[in-house]
Amino acid sequence: MANLAALLEQSTEKYADRTAIVFGDTRLTYAQVNGAANQVANLLVSRGIEPGDKVALSCPNLPYFTIIYFGILKAGATVVPLNVLLKGREVAYHLADSDAKAYFAFEGTPDLPIGDAAWEGFQATESCTEFFLIKLDSQQPEPMEPPEFYGPLVAQQPPTFDTVARDDDDTAVILYTSGTTGQPKGAELRHRNMRDNALAGADLFGADAARPDTYLCVLPLFHSFGQTVIQNGSMAYGGTVVMLPRFEAQSALKLMLANGVTFFAGVPTMYWGLLGALDETVDVETLAANLRVAAAGGSALPVDIHRQFKERFGVTILEGYGLSETSPVASFSRFGEEPRVGSIGVPIPGVEMKLINDDWSDVPDSPDAVGEIAIKGHNVMKGYYGRPEATAEAIRDGWFRSGDLAKKDEDGFYYIVDRSKDMIIRGGFNVYPRELEEVLMEHPAVSLVAVIGVPHESHGEEIKAVVVKNKDHDDVSEADLVAWGKEQFAAYKYPRVVQFLDELPMTSTGKILKRELS
Repeated sequence: MANLAALLEQSTEKYADRTAIVFGDTRLTYAQVNGAANQVANLLVSRGIEPGDKVALSCPNLPYFTIIYFGILKAGATVVPLNVLLKGREVAYHLADSDAKAYFAFEGTPDLPIGDAAWEGFQATESCTEFFLIKLDSQQPEPMEPPEFYGPLVAQQPPTFDTVARDDDDTAVILYTSGTTGQPKGAELRHRNMRDNALAGADLFGADAARPDTYLCVLPLFHSFGQTVIQNGSMAYGGTVVMLPRFEAQSALKLMLANGVTFFAGVPTMYWGLLGALDETVDVETLAANLRVAAAGGSALPVDIHRQFKERFGVTILEGYGLSETSPVASFSRFGEEPRVGSIGVPIPGVEMKLINDDWSDVPDSPDAVGEIAIKGHNVMKGYYGRPEATAEAIRDGWFRSGDLAKKDEDGFYYIVDRSKDMIIRGGFNVYPRELEEVLMEHPAVSLVAVIGVPHESHGEEIKAVVVKNKDHDDVSEADLVAWGKEQFAAYKYPRVVQFLDELPMTSTGKILKRELS
């Protein structure tokens, strides 16, 4: 069956009593996760959701995410996972742009009221008609006022469901990724894109259902890395996912010890955090004895982190590369080989990579030649949802252009050199300046603005807005604009640094010269 939900269903058939998910004291078997996902599918069908409809999901790393994700797929619908940090106006944009008809959202916490932002966004979106609020205390008060609560609704549904058959080329997931031009775009990933990328675990990491891995899930599941490599990779090979909603190094180490974690994947700052949290109270010997695989992506790992991790944990960190548009994994270091520090490895089986010039022509094969990475294979998306022009710019003859500049050595290993676009990566999250600039221009004090990334010790890059003020707003301070931005944007997006200038450097054609700003 082509449906991506087969990853869960086939493991349930073979390993019904294996633990699929651990969260706190909760341990869910494959049979329990599959049954709960069937209840979600039944709920959606009862509300008129049909094959091909889009269903959005805002949820941190909790069992609900996996259950609802596979429930949406079982109903034949397309999952639209949303970043849990989005504010109401951003939620509304994503719901409308994806044509989502239904939306599941976790209530969140006082510090991160996910449910409030979700409800605000839903109410502002006419095309989305169903909203289900996931509350830990799921008793719906009487009289029942909206929003409806997830718990009582799914409890009424049967735990059996005949999964809707889908075609290999139907869209399974839409992952939002901001381009350099304006608003975020939805990358349409087919069932076969997502399935084949998850099944690559056998080649990349020696994944084997007979010797299942226990994965620590600290990467956000709404992100492609955590979704494919951790959640779907685990389900494909009968593994166990130990969920941690927010990375905190000491909590992560405790969970790794308590659950015998064999597979850890993270961004470089997480490895830095783990190493920094090791003290005499941590049983490093047991951690190292359990750990089989360590995978990294997002940005380059420093040489010293590689060395320290190998010394303490006895495992070589495997670095990889990918994008939302490539499901995400495109290349990886070779399992069992010494790392080539700074390299993103070689293309994974079934995937080709090459370096191209701006005009799509191939860059000559030479270790010093720099070109933009282009990717072709089972992992490349169908296109950007509802954006044929953007799709045509990004994909030609099956090749997807990444926007990342790289070199390739004699052995075919790739090394990222730079990003050809203006994207900022803050703490592993992609931030796109133009989206921020367009909103900042709405502030009455802002005449002109350029958003740039500046180096930051722990986040990699910090977001800075360089602003030319309107003359009649002298009373507005840098701190005022930071505070205003905090209200407009998700927590990882808003500019923490604002600088006022009298003018911005320009080209002769009037384009702002961002490289002259810092």
